[in-house]
Amino acid sequence: METATEEKQPARLSTARSRELGEELRRVRHRARMSSTFVAEALGWSLGKLSKLETGSRGTSPCEIGTLLGRCGADKPTRDRILAIASEPETGSFLRLHDRSPDSLLVLSLHEQAARTVTAYEPLMVPSLAQTEDYAHALTDDKAVTEARMARQDILRRPNGPQTVLYIHEAALRQVVGSPKVMRDQMLRLTLMCGWARTSPRVIPMSARSHVALRHPATVLIFADPTKPLAYVETDAATVFHDAPHAVATYEAKVRRLASLAFTAEQSRDIFARWADAYDREAR
Repeated sequence: METATEEKQPARLSTARSRELGEELRRVRHRARMSSTFVAEALGWSLGKLSKLETGSRGTSPCEIGTLLGRCGADKPTRDRILAIASEPETGSFLRLHDRSPDSLLVLSLHEQAARTVTAYEPLMVPSLAQTEDYAHALTDDKAVTEARMARQDILRRPNGPQTVLYIHEAALRQVVGSPKVMRDQMLRLTLMCGWARTSPRVIPMSARSHVALRHPATVLIFADPTKPLAYVETDAATVFHDAPHAVATYEAKVRRLASLAFTAEQSRDIFARWADAYDREAR
């Protein structure tokens, strides 16, 4: 049983990786229909230890995590996945492999739902959080990915959802995805989003001066104190997450540069509306 001294130790500052691990463990316990009290007693732990582990505010050994997973009856693929996370060094950066998109990654949905602000940039397509269902399906040709992407967008419709700024390079508006009809509906969606209280799509014009900040997509999530900001970048096979302060600072500087290059919200709305009209004429 955990000693009284150990039980009273202050919670450590959680990291993106420790919160992901904690949420994985919590979901395993819930799937097993076991209460936290039952599991803690079965393992000889304090309830506080289990609670802090599931919120990512304390760690424990891979051996103890393996014991917890065994007690909850986790299957081998689940055990292997969670133990791999538990064994990773805490470097402030980590990657998660995926097939063609990160939409179903637990670490992504977990942190998007907790974020106070979301700032994303895409140079060649509409950001995932703003895509229509038809646009997402034309882009991915995958029903499951499309459904996961639409589910992610629920955060934007919550009354207390994150303040969200989506920077879109004008090249993405010119790139036809699917058909002119799909693009018309997507431009109309962006036009309407300009009127949402907590969401602001902003266009980076083709005339913007070339800058290194324009090269790659990126997203920065800000949370309530004391949780550290998180930045992530999607690639074809994996998404890389950073919460090390020096790495996040690089992306925060990128966001400041994008803000200086972007059209205002009003100008962006006019541009989306003009593109909607242009694609509507093509769709007739």
